Amino acid sequence: MHPEDLVRDHTIYSCVMGSRAFGLATEGSDTDRRGVFLAPTALYWRFDKPPTHVDGPGEEQFSWELERFCELALRANPNVLECLHSPLVEHVDATGRELLTLRRAFLSRRVHESFTRYALGQRRKLEADVRTHGAPRWKHAMHLLRLLMSALDLLRTGELTIDVGDRRAELLAVKRGEVPWPEIEARMARLAAQTDAWTYRTPLPAEPDRRRVEDFLVRARRASAVQADADHEVVQGVVRGGSVGQH
Repeated sequence: MHPEDLVRDHTIYSCVMGSRAFGLATEGSDTDRRGVFLAPTALYWRFDKPPTHVDGPGEEQFSWELERFCELALRANPNVLECLHSPLVEHVDATGRELLTLRRAFLSRRVHESFTRYALGQRRKLEADVRTHGAPRWKHAMHLLRLLMSALDLLRTGELTIDVGDRRAELLAVKRGEVPWPEIEARMARLAAQTDAWTYRTPLPAEPDRRRVEDFLVRARRASAVQADADHEVVQGVVRGGSVGQH
């Protein structure tokens, strides 16, 4: 089965991400789409396994296979957790709805380490831009501030909110280059310090609910296998019926 067919035929959840989901879209903003597909269980019985992720088939579209998506979410991967909480859902089936009910099962104090590590890597890239070009990529600076704000809110409340709400104006000012880089650095430092302070006060549990997520994955794989068997029986019944009718 072609990878793009897996996305077309077996997507259980898809949403819009990026600036449109964050409430930061402006004229000309792209529409980034993310999704989760459930590869048929029978494909895992072959030597060539299905892909863990697929680019496309549409522009700015990216999808994860369900197991890979769950693995990353349990590790508190920022991109995956944000995908799971997008306010702009475009498609969801019964399995996808069950995945959405597990949102809280993925959240834990691990978000502090994962979000902080990701933010640090992005900040180093911005600092390299400043050294090389005299200024950072302002759009990336905006998104880094947004990520740090999101991490702090998550640790404070135990809830992951994607839309920036009333912070839109101040963040877009950063994107337009209207805020000096030293001020942005100071904001980042304050947010990082506040995030550190909330690490052990957060209402989030120490670890995600791995067993609950794994039980869901097993059920999804089993249901896929059962459906494949049922479809096979139907096909065989049609073939036998057709053969009998010809004689």
